[in-house]
Amino acid sequence: MDFKEVMENARKCLGKCKGCPVCNGIACRNTIPGPGAKGVGDTAIRNYAKWQDIRVVMDTLCEKRPVDTSIELFGRTFKYPIFAGPVGAVAMHYSDKYNDVTYNAELVPGCADAGIAAFTGDGMDPQVMQGATDAIKACGGVGVPTVKPWNAQMIAEKMELVKQSGAFAVAMDVDAAGLPFLKNFVPPAGSKSVDEMKAIIKEAGLPFIIKGIMSVKGALKAREAGASAIVVSNHGGRVLDQSPATAEVLEEIAVAVGGTMKILVDGGIRSGVDVFKALALGADAVLIARPFVNAVYGGGREGARLLADKLGAELADTMEMCGAASLKDINAEMIRK
Repeated sequence: MDFKEVMENARKCLGKCKGCPVCNGIACRNTIPGPGAKGVGDTAIRNYAKWQDIRVVMDTLCEKRPVDTSIELFGRTFKYPIFAGPVGAVAMHYSDKYNDVTYNAELVPGCADAGIAAFTGDGMDPQVMQGATDAIKACGGVGVPTVKPWNAQMIAEKMELVKQSGAFAVAMDVDAAGLPFLKNFVPPAGSKSVDEMKAIIKEAGLPFIIKGIMSVKGALKAREAGASAIVVSNHGGRVLDQSPATAEVLEEIAVAVGGTMKILVDGGIRSGVDVFKALALGADAVLIARPFVNAVYGGGREGARLLADKLGAELADTMEMCGAASLKDINAEMIRK
């Protein structure tokens, strides 16, 4: 199977997703349930478009050296600075070919096969986190369970499953506070204060990643809370309409907290060239979500591996053509904004 076949297969069973040649948010716009974004769907479209406004600068008057795309994160080495983003309720938003448990059972090992890791999603059904952590445990802890900002008791219950999985890190998508089922949750769940996050991070006892940071102020608060990393993310446009694109805020956040914590970014990143741009703006790595859904629906575990390798090959080619032999060589001079 090649990646073209994966996408052809995916289009036959994705349901509400169109399986577009480029996942740019236009065809699905405000389709929720479905893979679209909140309101008019502007944020998801903007996420993609702003990466396209950035151009890469070619420089081949360089010594020819082997290109190394590897990254070390929290004591683990990964083949590419690319991770699968967390996705939940796949049966509702895509089609019932998979549910969250069976989706993660394909995604997690597929990413591990490619030398990267998957962030897994969370949900109201306890089986979602149980299945995700089981899949991560079966892969030797190569995965990042993402816990929603529930109330304290539910977070504690889910963190116990995280610890049992042997995961090398854990994440919380604080921007999920904008999802309807969390807004109406009883006991109250959602937004967390710095002090609440400090307590959660201390109890987790693992490198902790806060996902959903869209400002310098938010990044500084995440650092104060003790996060080891942040994900610059607007939840794919699914929680707030007319938000800035992640590409628009990444650089200022990287200037503010880069070097003191790891910085990841998601939102509209669709190619290895886009990954290069993100790293040039100051990110250490990226998360990519919707395309991995397409890959798993079209090819299961193998589909996830093929997508990761495709993105990695595109990144390596861009690095070579721009004069970067390693990720540390990538800098702001290699792009034009």
